[in-house]
Amino acid sequence: MSVLCDINFLLSALLPGQDANQELAQVLNEIWHLDTNRLRPGTDYIISLQGRAGYVARGSNYARDKARAPLFTYVNEEKLKSIETYAHFINLLDNYEMSTGVSETVTSEEHQENRIFINALMETDVMKCAHKYLVRKGQSPSDPSQFKRQLYDIWFRLYHRDRSGGEDSCGFEHVFVGETKHGQEIMGLHNWVQFYLQEKHDHIDYKGYKARDNKDTPDEDDHVLNLQFSWKGLVKPIGGSFIGVSPEFEVALFTIIFLMSNEKMTSVVVKVDEYVLELVVYRHGRSIGTSYPKLLSSNNRDL
Repeated sequence: MSVLCDINFLLSALLPGQDANQELAQVLNEIWHLDTNRLRPGTDYIISLQGRAGYVARGSNYARDKARAPLFTYVNEEKLKSIETYAHFINLLDNYEMSTGVSETVTSEEHQENRIFINALMETDVMKCAHKYLVRKGQSPSDPSQFKRQLYDIWFRLYHRDRSGGEDSCGFEHVFVGETKHGQEIMGLHNWVQFYLQEKHDHIDYKGYKARDNKDTPDEDDHVLNLQFSWKGLVKPIGGSFIGVSPEFEVALFTIIFLMSNEKMTSVVVKVDEYVLELVVYRHGRSIGTSYPKLLSSNNRDL
């Protein structure tokens, strides 16, 4: 049985009562196969999963460490520097205040970095495919320059996350960079490149992987993980993240889900490659509030 055929049957067998959108699964699998900038596990990067993370009490910043070593044993940084979308993505990671409630100040240089990143995304087959699909569904303008402005609003438009302050957040910051709430709670930080770089500089301490049972116990070549970690002294009990995928893949995937729904919170279950995922997107007006994957099951090629 192929990845794309009878996906509803596959998911009903795995997850009773949860239906998948077959058309959405098809386009997400298409952009998955177009993601030629995805890094290869065991070659371009090596991870060490170690132990299964334990329970963290609500409001606690203590987690028993089930992983003495870092998650990332090796990453080919030359690829991060030489592939345009990664290089421009990394340039954006130091543009934000960590804490909510602190107003963001976006300089003209940072505005330009955002635009350069979006321009680089639009040169990839992944984003061209996403754009074509969204135009066909009537969710995006066909003019690439107008679509770029739409992407800017979705990912970089500043908004109030903490009502006590000014415009302190945006979709890109929350999802890809991470932020903290009143210095007590980690929010967002669902990107593997940021995780690797923060871990490299001893800001992140990986505590172990999260799994419900043997069905979703990950392998070290998996491209989706549920993780537990601490960041600058705060604990994230569980956070879902793609591993090794390109920036354009994540932006395309979550942009599609965001634009295909008007709900405050959208949760869809789809099978992408060998992974059964719950993809979650929260809306904040015209922008993304948060978005992340949850690994429900992996290694399902033969189902």
